[in-house]
Amino acid sequence: MKSSKERYYILFRNYEHGMALHELLDANHIDNRIAPAPRAIQGELSCGVSLVLDPEVIDAAKACIEENQAEYYDIVPLCGQMVSKRDKYC
Repeated sequence: MKSSKERYYILFRNYEHGMALHELLDANHIDNRIAPAPRAIQGELSCGVSLVLDPEVIDAAKACIEENQAEYYDIVPLCGQMVSKRDKYC
């Protein structure tokens, strides 16, 4: 069953930017998860990695990104991508 909760997906041009931001957010105690970029929003990007954040932490994440000039491609809100019985990612 798909969740109807909105989550934010941070997309990247390459894997290294995604891992760097994941480490930065972790160091600042901002909850995030590494996940495949949903096909619906991946578009032309070849990097299939995204970071998933709940709405409660998106403002803190944006402030952290701006303060540290972290690289990312886009931040996209999207509902219904998490399936409770599917494998979970870190």
